[in-house]
Amino acid sequence: MELLSHIELATGADPRGTVIWMHGLGADGWDFVPIVRELDLPEDLALRFIFPHAPVRPVTINNGYAMRAWYDIAMADIGRLPDEAGIRQSQAQVEAFLAREKSRGIAARDIVLAGFSQGGAIALHAGLRHTEALAGILALSTYLPLAESLDRESSDANERVPVFMAHGTQDPVVPLALAESSRATLASRGLDPEWHTYPMPHSVCAEEVGAISRWLAARYASPILLA
Repeated sequence: MELLSHIELATGADPRGTVIWMHGLGADGWDFVPIVRELDLPEDLALRFIFPHAPVRPVTINNGYAMRAWYDIAMADIGRLPDEAGIRQSQAQVEAFLAREKSRGIAARDIVLAGFSQGGAIALHAGLRHTEALAGILALSTYLPLAESLDRESSDANERVPVFMAHGTQDPVVPLALAESSRATLASRGLDPEWHTYPMPHSVCAEEVGAISRWLAARYASPILLA
């Protein structure tokens, strides 16, 4: 599969890992590029960040207006009537980026899938089904789509993958209850996500960025750094 158009940057020479970060509905890959400068990562940790642009497609809930979206949304209750075809198409596009990183010498265990809102839903969906163990899944202001198919589709390799979830308690787009239900589903499978809530709407705050920094650093920590 041809790679989606994307933005790529590295925090140093010879990156030892990759973070593939999916944006939310109606945004594009540039949306989270600034966060790289805000992350307080170890100076000797060189990472490659990839920010794909989702395809442009009509979105039903927005009167069919075409925008960048990882899948269609048909109603305000976003957990209902999921666009399974769109979700699986985006999963395949994420898999193409994973394959490209492996061809560049980055092992799956050194790749984090990350995303915000729709992008986080795709990170969870694709990451839990990937056949090789990943470094982790970073899911912000989001939920778990197609949860009913996890039992038959989840990968044994990622049955204990580290998951970071964060959500705003005032989120009017992805209800906190939906995120909490997704967290409970993951916990019931033994994943025990690292869970954070913040007094904010559908957004990201400075305290959250600090928690993300610590979590990412831990994913790439070597025994020497941990000593």
